[in-house]
Amino acid sequence: MREGLRKLLFWSVFVVAPLYALDQWTKRIVHARMGIGEGFTVIPGFFDIIHTRNTGAAFGILRDLPAEYRLPFFAVMTAAACALMIAVFWKSSDSSVFMAAVVSLVVAGALGNLTDRMLFGEVVDFLSFHIGAYRWPTFNLADTWISLGMAGLVIQAFVMQPARRSPPTPPA
Repeated sequence: MREGLRKLLFWSVFVVAPLYALDQWTKRIVHARMGIGEGFTVIPGFFDIIHTRNTGAAFGILRDLPAEYRLPFFAVMTAAACALMIAVFWKSSDSSVFMAAVVSLVVAGALGNLTDRMLFGEVVDFLSFHIGAYRWPTFNLADTWISLGMAGLVIQAFVMQPARRSPPTPPA
């Protein structure tokens, strides 16, 4: 148990905190320097920085949730998601660097978006990718951390774990 606590503390200080800080720093720059809807092109025809807001979850899901329920709902969901991720890491037989990084990404992203909700009642988004008429929904670094962490969980569950469980092939 002591080893698990040490690992958790290490990853919290050296991974979660910097990722959270980078997310918040970029959002504060966008918030301070651009009005909502303002932006600029970084790579023509592909990537823009546009200050938008999202009252819902990923891709605007639950954006129509009444305002008085929105913050408590997302606060509880964020706390549950973070607790679940930490419990998965704590209880997992796989306490590898990969698994710790995956958990750290999800927790940093969840806390970053929760901070926005507490400060603004919505999440600051600004990364806008598009090709021709196709636009990916605008997002932020916290969303990136969560997406990378979840992709890592899928890889860990379906690629890395089955490889560990496979019996060794007998020599021919």
